[in-house]
Amino acid sequence: MSGFGIEKLPRIVRGEGSYLFDTAGKRYLDGSGGPAVFSLGHAHPEVNAAIVEQLSAVAHGYRYLFTSDALEELTQVVKDLCDGHFRDVIFCGSGSEAVEGALKTALQYFAARGLMRKRHFIGRRRSWHGNTLGALSVSDFSERRRAFEGSLLDVEFVSSANTYRPPSGVGPQELAQYLANELDQTITTLGPDTVAAFIFEPIVGAAGGVVPAPEGYCRAVREVCRRHDVVMIADEVMCGAGRSGTWRALKHDGVVPDIMCIAKGLAGGYVPLGATLVAHDIAGPILDQHGSYQTGHTFTGHTAACAAGLAVQRIIARDGLIERVRDSGTQLKSAIRDALARFDEVGDVRGRGYFIGIELVRDRAAKSPFPRERGLSSDIGVRCFEDGLICYPCAGNVDGTNGDTIIIAPPYNASDIELDELVSKLARGVAGALSRS
Repeated sequence: MSGFGIEKLPRIVRGEGSYLFDTAGKRYLDGSGGPAVFSLGHAHPEVNAAIVEQLSAVAHGYRYLFTSDALEELTQVVKDLCDGHFRDVIFCGSGSEAVEGALKTALQYFAARGLMRKRHFIGRRRSWHGNTLGALSVSDFSERRRAFEGSLLDVEFVSSANTYRPPSGVGPQELAQYLANELDQTITTLGPDTVAAFIFEPIVGAAGGVVPAPEGYCRAVREVCRRHDVVMIADEVMCGAGRSGTWRALKHDGVVPDIMCIAKGLAGGYVPLGATLVAHDIAGPILDQHGSYQTGHTFTGHTAACAAGLAVQRIIARDGLIERVRDSGTQLKSAIRDALARFDEVGDVRGRGYFIGIELVRDRAAKSPFPRERGLSSDIGVRCFEDGLICYPCAGNVDGTNGDTIIIAPPYNASDIELDELVSKLARGVAGALSRS
């Protein structure tokens, strides 16, 4: 089996806006941007032209020998989009690399301060941060971790922050403080002098099926980290770069992390690109003591990738697409909720902007999941795909094994007609799969 249950993958030949086409001429509406990557759809002529122009001049200037206009201009654009909260932007080739760079930067920060005991990381249950060993270590996604257990970092995990599935006996109004207290107690138990960083997704993606942080949660855990001298790392690889209606997902929560990871929507999938953003207070000791960040790779700051990212971000700003995502996203979520309201198995429709999750349950009142063997999310994904809609099915969101969610994350520039098609085909896919449940 390959993909999410497709026996034989079709061969793609071209893209056009929100659509992809295979060798048989079949058209697919990209309703999830792959895994929430394609912020500007496919084959945008201006982005392609910017990449070709850069390649015609030079593909890449190695970072220890050269800087470039594309690198410096994109760095400034990202800093401005983050309202000047970050001193440095370390570009890389993927979200996993961005997270790896964040973990290493947190460790280097404490090394620069002579606090070599602060080596421990804390993550959250039902989280996903990437496929490198470090990023995998701080992720709680059992299916993706299983083959590598025994070679992963020793990481402590606290509860997921999920209003739909809170800890037993904890009400919605109590949830944020309950979780902050849990983090506080975990740091205290481990010893504040041993904990380097807490990493979390402001809106959990694949591991939870789009789970926004509860109201007040981010501010509460920010204060816990500050009190214990623990670096706060925000993984915005999936939910950031405008996907949730603000360029920084945490801007919605009124919080600035010490280190932030971005990727996916940054260059919109045109060329692989991610980045680790470092706040001024974290950068200072590192640069004072070590002179530079001890993370990065051969293709760090890749010139053509930066040119692609620069073009994508300029178009998004010029066309007001983050504002469109913010305003139209509310309507899209409502349209999905209305289209699926007739199904008792739809337990929750949640998210912000063009980052929307649908959770399927066997019993709505009990919120009990379908058994893993049913493969409901995969079934929906296959049915939608056959109908010409790409969505993103995920499993295991409840306990690492059971649970079914569907993620919807269309391009920011998808038309209203395309969004209507998305909703219609999604509802058909859900109906078809539930007809045999």
